Amino acid sequence: MASTSSPSTMTGTSDPPEMSERIRNAADISVIVIYFVVVMAVGLWAMLKNNRGTVGGFFLAGRDIVWWPIGASLFASNIGSGHFVGLAGTGASSGIVIAAFEWNALLLLLVLGWFFVPIYIKAGVMTMPEYLRKRFGGKRLQVYLSLLSLFVCVALRISSDIFSGAIFIKLALGLDLYLAIFILLAITAIYTITGGLASVIYTDTLQAFIMLIGSFILMGFDAVTGDIPWPGMIFGMTVVAVWYWCTDQVIVQRCLSGKDMSHVKAGCILCGYLKLLPMFLMVMPGMISRILYTDKVACVVPSECVKHCGVEVGCSNYAYPMLVMELMPDGLRGLMLSVMLASLMSSLTSIFNSASTLFTMDLYTKIRKRASEKELLIAGRLFIVLLIVISILWVPLIQVSQNGQLFHYMESISSYLGPPIAAVFLLAIFCKRVNEQGAFWGLILGLVMGLIRMIAEFAYGTGSCLAASYCPKIICGVHYLYFAIILFFVSILVILGVSLLTKPIPDVHLYRLCWALRNRTEKRIDLDAEEERHGEADDDDDGDGGDPEETRGCFRKAYDVFCGFQKKGPKLSKEEEEAQRKKLTDTSERPLWRIMVNANAIFLLSVAVFAHGYFA
Repeated sequence: MASTSSPSTMTGTSDPPEMSERIRNAADISVIVIYFVVVMAVGLWAMLKNNRGTVGGFFLAGRDIVWWPIGASLFASNIGSGHFVGLAGTGASSGIVIAAFEWNALLLLLVLGWFFVPIYIKAGVMTMPEYLRKRFGGKRLQVYLSLLSLFVCVALRISSDIFSGAIFIKLALGLDLYLAIFILLAITAIYTITGGLASVIYTDTLQAFIMLIGSFILMGFDAVTGDIPWPGMIFGMTVVAVWYWCTDQVIVQRCLSGKDMSHVKAGCILCGYLKLLPMFLMVMPGMISRILYTDKVACVVPSECVKHCGVEVGCSNYAYPMLVMELMPDGLRGLMLSVMLASLMSSLTSIFNSASTLFTMDLYTKIRKRASEKELLIAGRLFIVLLIVISILWVPLIQVSQNGQLFHYMESISSYLGPPIAAVFLLAIFCKRVNEQGAFWGLILGLVMGLIRMIAEFAYGTGSCLAASYCPKIICGVHYLYFAIILFFVSILVILGVSLLTKPIPDVHLYRLCWALRNRTEKRIDLDAEEERHGEADDDDDGDGGDPEETRGCFRKAYDVFCGFQKKGPKLSKEEEEAQRKKLTDTSERPLWRIMVNANAIFLLSVAVFAHGYFA
């Protein structure tokens, strides 16, 4: 009679509540508690060590970060829990081809460090919308990109990380999904809201090591398809990667905090080497999980999928968590839960800090033009709380999108929203003839096309192998990577066409804002100079902005320490302000270090070519 038991019946006995009992032992709980204590200690140390009482100190860490925390933070900001769950899940469904998404970053990280960041630093900007304002003038581009970037944070970054982390926590701890999310976000928000970018980068660095150690341990325990067409993988993926790695606030902000250009480039190279690892640490374990737990991870029948993971479209997202919960012994299972928590929290902290920077510097200053520095810091911290609430409400949409494959969801949303932005930034830096009218209408047309495709997919679904989607072929019939290519070139044609039909921007407004004029030393007349003069006048009127030390009570003093307002210091002289401004816009390098980073960049490119050729 035993032979009549189906595999699905046999595997169905290990329901999530039973798996959650496996982590309730002293070894696992001790590892998790130690992890939280160490991470909070590092975050608080960075919070008290650095000056968070200024906008530059909070959002750019005073441009004093060396290369290895930059590289580790770039990697940790990129590799969220969405990669552990999404890469492993798509690896279980499609094989190793999904690793090409990760290796594509090796080239774009070098493009970021060698071409984009020098322009951003010379421009003296803190955010990407601020660069567009300086490059093109006007406010509508800055406001447009700020709003779109915040929407991407909600629809793509925060909600997908929350969802993927919640899958693991649901299996591991048996907690209510939203209770677990709330606890994690509360802890994450504490040192993000209080500590600023320096706190985020140092905790990211710690968590990058935790992620790598845990992933190597799991790897040691493990005994081109129609989904991803190769032309789209080569060209469409590169377009999306330009947007993500070279123009995204979360990524670029880490580079802008670098001590000098050599440290920025070295950080990009370190991140490039680290990006070789997800193939072996995430994709291959996902493929192994499909073999070991076929009935759950590779379920096709909707009723069976609902039984195993609660959604009809598939359970491939459970590939990595299943491997951890079923395979790892006590203690190491707790370590792997800490790895997932590390990836979730590092990504969220990075996104929270960068999103609050966008809101504060590019939107709030438009609403409150005479806001003091203290008010801006408080507004940025309160905005993080609002962002968390909106992101949690978006989570249900992710569960049913792209056949339940999280990584395809993330890449498809990027393909619908990112190409027009990539086109604008590429042309802004490398084609000085492009003007504000061309950039604006290129972005608007690209946004309309991308939203039509995205909304249609949400409305009709993407279908599955058992049920086709009813989305019209003219809208959804093209793979999302091909759509990214089309959207990119349509945006470029519109930008160039409108720019050539309208008045060009004189060179005097473009010194050090585009590649052809990057080394000009003449004084630049910024297109937003009038607005900056008003801002400087407002800063002069701010004064101390606080109560004298002797009149503050204990509660007020504790509040100031918590938010970083206690370090006021004397007002800088004009010479000191000029020296500080030069430091923030300096792109010089020592000859020896320039040669070393250039040689390492060539070697990294060689490694990338070999990896693609060997595994192709």
